[in-house]
Amino acid sequence: MELPAQTTPPAAGESHRAGPPALPAGGCREGPQPRGSPPAARAAGTPGESADSYFLPHKMEESDSLFPEEELSDNVLLVDDEKGELEDPEFEVEALCLEAESAADPWGCCPEEEQTAAAEKGKKTAVHCGGQASYLPKEVTCLDKLREEKILFIQKTRAELRACRERMGLITKQQESVAAEVAAEREANHTAAVGRLQAVSRRLCTELENERDLQSKILATLKESENMMWHIEIQDGQLEGVRESARVQAEATKRCFQMRAAEQLGKEKETWEKAERNRVLRVRRSARLQKEQRLQHQKLVEDARKSHRMAVRFLKASLGRVQEQVKQQEMESREHLRRRMDAVLALKKNITANRETLRKFQAWGQVKAELAEQKAQAEKEAILAHGGDAFKHLFHQRRRQELEAEKRTFEDKQKLRKHEIVSRILKEEAEEESRKRKPLSPAKPADRLTLRDRTWSYIAQVCQGKTATAAPCSPAENDSFTHPENSQLLKCISCESVQGDAGNANWEDETLAEPEISGLWNESYKSCQVPGEDVDRKPVGGTKMEKDILARTVERLRDGVIHKQVVSGREFKGCPFNSKPKLIHFKDFDIGKVYKEKVTLVNATYTINYCKLVGVEQHLRDFIHVDFYPPGPMSAGMSCEVLVTFKPMINKDLEGSVLFLAQTGRFSVPLKCSTKRCALSLDKELIDFGSYVVGETASRVITLTNVGGLGTTFRFLPASEAGDMDISPSVRKISSTLTYNDRGFYEKVMSSFSEHQLDGNGSSPVDMPSQKLQDEGHPAESATTMTMPPNEESTEISLGKITEGKIGPFSSIKVPIIFSPVIPGATQTRFKVMFKNQQCPTLYFRAIGVAVDVPVWVPRPSVDLKICMYDRLYQDSIVIHSRSKAALRLKLEVCKELRAHMELLPKMGYIQALSSYSAQLKFLPRHSLPEDARKYFDKESRVLEAPMTIWVADQFVDIQPNDGFGTILPLDTLELDVIFQPTKAKVYSFTLTCKSEINRCFKLTCRAVGVHPPLELSHYQIKFAATSLYDTSLASLYVINSHLSMNSLTHSVPRIGSEDTCPVGPTSFQFLLPPDSPITISPSVGTVLPGKRCLVQVAFRPVLPSEQIRQQAFQALMKDMESKSFRKDMATQRKDPKGQFLSILRPQNRDQLFQAPTSHSLELQSQDLKPSSDEYQVAQATLARSYEGKFDKFVVPCVVASGDIQDRKGMEPLSFSPHNTLYLELWCPAVAPSIIVTSDKGKTISSFGDVAVGHRGIKKVSIQNISHEDLAVEFSLLNPNGPFVLLNPISKLPAGETHVLALAFCPRESVMAQEALDIMTKRGTLSLTLVGIGVASMITCSIEGHVLNMGYVIVGESVSSSFKLQNNSSLPIKFSMQLDSVSSSRRENQQQLPQFLTSPAKRTEVVGTQNHSGQSVFSVVPVKGIMGPGGAQDFTVTFSPDHESLYFSDRLQVVLFEKKVSQQILLKGAACEHMMFVEGGDPLDVPVESLTVIPACDPERREGAEELKPILVTLDYIQLDTDTPAPPATRELHVSCIRTTQLSPKKTVEFSLDSVTSLQHHGFTVEPSRGFVERGQTKTISISWIPPADFDPDHPLMVSALLQLKGDVKETYKVFFIAQVVTSP
Repeated sequence: MELPAQTTPPAAGESHRAGPPALPAGGCREGPQPRGSPPAARAAGTPGESADSYFLPHKMEESDSLFPEEELSDNVLLVDDEKGELEDPEFEVEALCLEAESAADPWGCCPEEEQTAAAEKGKKTAVHCGGQASYLPKEVTCLDKLREEKILFIQKTRAELRACRERMGLITKQQESVAAEVAAEREANHTAAVGRLQAVSRRLCTELENERDLQSKILATLKESENMMWHIEIQDGQLEGVRESARVQAEATKRCFQMRAAEQLGKEKETWEKAERNRVLRVRRSARLQKEQRLQHQKLVEDARKSHRMAVRFLKASLGRVQEQVKQQEMESREHLRRRMDAVLALKKNITANRETLRKFQAWGQVKAELAEQKAQAEKEAILAHGGDAFKHLFHQRRRQELEAEKRTFEDKQKLRKHEIVSRILKEEAEEESRKRKPLSPAKPADRLTLRDRTWSYIAQVCQGKTATAAPCSPAENDSFTHPENSQLLKCISCESVQGDAGNANWEDETLAEPEISGLWNESYKSCQVPGEDVDRKPVGGTKMEKDILARTVERLRDGVIHKQVVSGREFKGCPFNSKPKLIHFKDFDIGKVYKEKVTLVNATYTINYCKLVGVEQHLRDFIHVDFYPPGPMSAGMSCEVLVTFKPMINKDLEGSVLFLAQTGRFSVPLKCSTKRCALSLDKELIDFGSYVVGETASRVITLTNVGGLGTTFRFLPASEAGDMDISPSVRKISSTLTYNDRGFYEKVMSSFSEHQLDGNGSSPVDMPSQKLQDEGHPAESATTMTMPPNEESTEISLGKITEGKIGPFSSIKVPIIFSPVIPGATQTRFKVMFKNQQCPTLYFRAIGVAVDVPVWVPRPSVDLKICMYDRLYQDSIVIHSRSKAALRLKLEVCKELRAHMELLPKMGYIQALSSYSAQLKFLPRHSLPEDARKYFDKESRVLEAPMTIWVADQFVDIQPNDGFGTILPLDTLELDVIFQPTKAKVYSFTLTCKSEINRCFKLTCRAVGVHPPLELSHYQIKFAATSLYDTSLASLYVINSHLSMNSLTHSVPRIGSEDTCPVGPTSFQFLLPPDSPITISPSVGTVLPGKRCLVQVAFRPVLPSEQIRQQAFQALMKDMESKSFRKDMATQRKDPKGQFLSILRPQNRDQLFQAPTSHSLELQSQDLKPSSDEYQVAQATLARSYEGKFDKFVVPCVVASGDIQDRKGMEPLSFSPHNTLYLELWCPAVAPSIIVTSDKGKTISSFGDVAVGHRGIKKVSIQNISHEDLAVEFSLLNPNGPFVLLNPISKLPAGETHVLALAFCPRESVMAQEALDIMTKRGTLSLTLVGIGVASMITCSIEGHVLNMGYVIVGESVSSSFKLQNNSSLPIKFSMQLDSVSSSRRENQQQLPQFLTSPAKRTEVVGTQNHSGQSVFSVVPVKGIMGPGGAQDFTVTFSPDHESLYFSDRLQVVLFEKKVSQQILLKGAACEHMMFVEGGDPLDVPVESLTVIPACDPERREGAEELKPILVTLDYIQLDTDTPAPPATRELHVSCIRTTQLSPKKTVEFSLDSVTSLQHHGFTVEPSRGFVERGQTKTISISWIPPADFDPDHPLMVSALLQLKGDVKETYKVFFIAQVVTSP
């Protein structure tokens, strides 16, 4: 049933029904149904529903192409694949309406009285109802959207229809006009025009037809769309109920929300009222608190005022006391200053009085030295006159003097030790007296000496040189021990100690306390008698036999516990466990606290080991506790932990170890406990202020650091000043004897006095000089005592504000040192740092500075502009002062890097005599400052430090040293240097005036010529850093040619004085190095073009002189020869003592003894030691180790000549002018190397010798840090593709420690390699030269083809064969022989596919059939060994089969050095059960034996006829041309007889071939057909074939014959002959 055709949809401009009402807030909807599923209400239709609705989708199928598939799916018009028809949307819409109504009914029908009952479920019900009523309105919305889209589509379709109709009308008009033109042209007989117009007419007709078709399509589409629109309107009408239900639902939801809002409003109102009450309570509480605070504040203010008044009163009193203390200190300082002045005056008087005495002593010393030199010269001449060795004599004499000096030093040390023992005893007695606070026991028996008495007796005996024991003292002499009066040691005891001894003795005599219990104090008590010394006592540890038994028992027990560990043939030796840390160190401990340290033990052995705790040492058991739980068996590399607990009870350093027991032996971990102590040090011992102008002030900082855990009080003061912390006064007494003849003693005294004076320590030495005089027997009546007051230090270098204070543990303090020069010249001051802690030694440091007196100086040498900002102007003034009595011209310059940012104004000016000059500094920093001034700008701290220069013109003369100041003594000569520095090239004439203190003037007229050379150097002085021996320091400079113009008005031009200007052009230079200097200049000769510069590198490499090295080597060789000759003479003397003694006494023999060393020395001197010799290198290393350093200053002239050095003719020199010579000054300090080689006698050349290619040689080199600081070590990069490798590089080498470097040489080819390894530190570089030769391992084998065929052998027997290997290299070669059948990879190869299953072309197995017994069928001896260079080795291979087979094979490999395979030899052999066999024919089986063993005698197989062994012989007759006969085809069979040791009745083997006639009939010829074979021989059977006449080439010929062999047994072979004709080989 179709819809009426006359019905049309509403117009596009008509208004439609409003959309569905909006969803309520918070509402939700159900999810849409799955696409393709049938509607839920399809079966339940409404009564008013028409059946015509079922046909609606079928009518709409034609318009499906006008809507996208997505649009149809979104509008629930889905396709059912099973039924093949569209679903009716009316059913779906109806079902949705029903669900919406059912969801909205509870809200629409619910009366008002029921809403109150449902208030408790309001929240849940609202959410549930809102969720059910939110799905249907969306379908309505989608329908409205679809209706709008259809309306828009209909409007577009109608517009297209109108456009189509307009185009059709236009085409119709064009057809009419074309028809009229065709008629007109046809009348005019224009055929061409008619044809053209007809074509146009046809085109218009086609277009018209197309437009009509398009119109019909548009009409159909428009009709379908209108029908669809009507259906949509119908669906909209059906959904009217849904819209109404949605509206009702929204109203119900709104009412529900209103009820909830009212309820919420009530709750909020109650909450607000409660909050208001709380606010009122808080306001009342805060008011009360504020009132209390005001009262409390008033009370505090009143208390503060009272306290302030009291503090003011106390402060005034304190200030009064402080002022009094200040006044007192000021008076004390004045008194101290007065005393110092008196001391200085006394010192001056003493110096004046002793100056003449010192000069006399110096004169006596010179005379004595001259006499000693004359005496030594006379002795030397006398020895040389007798033909002796003067050097040896002088050496022995010097050695004796050294021994005597050492002996005297040893005696002095012994005396000092005696003093220490006495002082220690006195100290212990004082401590013991201080501890005694209770009555002492009665006096000891008179017949026994106390410990103190015995000690005094022993000291007296040592001092007197006696060994007898002291006699016991009598108790009648006040019960005190009478010390020996003649002991010199007792004279050194201080008065305090003597008085203390007397007091103690009196106190011991008076015992006022009585014991409560009588016992040991009773006089009738007899003490235990101590056995005398002559009575035999049993040793503490038992007798010697008991000790031996105990030692053997312990050794047996240890052997039962300790086992040697041997893995892979290597026995482990060393510590079985490594501890981390290596040392258990408890630092800075406090008594009573507990310290714990965890230690990790790592198993360093090769395999499993055990660990057991033994304990700690005896003296540590009261303080150390170890917690260790044995972990059981530990594999190699595994670790366990040990907890060590330390609880100190005494303040004392402890050292010991924790003992463990492992399966391989005992080991221990060292343990150390250190008390708190002061570890004080200064960061520098010398403060060098450099050069400063008189009037300036400079400051440096020295840092005092305490790295210990104990603090102390310090004090800085000059070295000559005594402090409160000194132990003894600063006044020293020196006893000197003026009548003593040996003035050397006085010199020693004065030198020791000067050392004590410089050191500044307050210790007063014992009067050892006077004591020494008395010991030597010199009179002491004329001894005078001279008091030396402290010398007055320079006041130009002084301490800052911080001079004393307290330094805490692990802290540092910086103390300023101020230099304020007043007098020109060098000055130095020595300071000392003293500490309250007596265990801390006094530290000393020096400060030096040079004061320069220049005419112009700046009082403020540093201008600090504080914090600056970019693009801001900052200004400051610079004041310049002048000491000159004439006006000077100044030139102010800023470094070129800052000229864009800084300016000095004015740039030039004049400063008047004895006045000042002010310049303006302007600083305008720009953003490019960090890039422009990289040299002076620190990017991290953003601090700019740049120099500014003030040039003073006309200052071209300088007087040195000390700027011309000095003191000259009567009859003395003083040399002064006049330094001339011209500012321009001209002739100078000036006068120098020398003034004395009495205003006497001496004038000196000077003339000079200023020269401006054509070349200049960028640096005229180079100061190299301290360079180690055999290290290299580099410096660079430029030779600059700035001469571009001859115009002298614009700039200064090169000239000599007032002569003509040098020409512009290339200028050459040449540096003239002094001979034998450690300086290298590259290039030393060159040419510089105008406006260019040439880079010159200067290298400084200090070396030891070769003559000095040769002299050291000569002395070492002399010592060796002397020791050898001495040993030889001693050996001869032992054989014939009398004859040797008499020969020595003879004068002739004595002359021979003196002449022998001389001849040896001449012989050694005649030998020229090469630098590569061992003696030369050892001497060089010895001198380098003991090198004390050297400073050289070289002045290298650089001559200059005009012209290019390449333009000279031949060797003609250029005209160098001596006046234009430039001078380069080089400061070259050489020091001892910080790192030296200690192994191999100090050689720096490590030779690996010959190493085989592919192998590695390792050489160890020991290096030692001989400096006083830890050094960071870096190594140069070795060639990564080279043969040398450093195996264990390090990054740090502590001071004094030695490290062993492991170097490897791994040559890859036969070549001599050499490479340098540089060990670089901040103090220098140590170069090691690595040399090695790679030698290829060349071995030749005597076997040709590398195949050794052992032939046939009877089963059970063996045969041997020999071959030789020749070593053609220069190295001993270690070899080993390996068979593939017994190699480790054999088992892996057997797991693969068997070789007999693969094709012969793919078979790679070289190991063939083997013995069934499991033993190798081939064996070789020797298996391993070493072949010397050029040597040979014979090898024997034995073949021993145990069953019959033709395919025994194996491969023998010659392995060199256990890694390289040098030769491979293939071993082959065959075995038979009997002595005869047949060879030849084609193979009929595979070369690999089956895994199944077939018995030799099988009864089933032997029942019938005799077993026949097949042999196949194939012959190919090659016929290339039918006209020419070809040679016959030939083959051979070999019948052999094996030579055997078995007994056999037959010595030969007979063979015979039957059916010879039949073979000849078929063209075969066999020769011989029968015969016999001797043992060890082989007989050949030749077989040839020519095709007979009746032979068919298409069918091969096959015949057979029997071959019988008769020997120890009879064997029959069936030979099959197959012949064929082929046309090509």
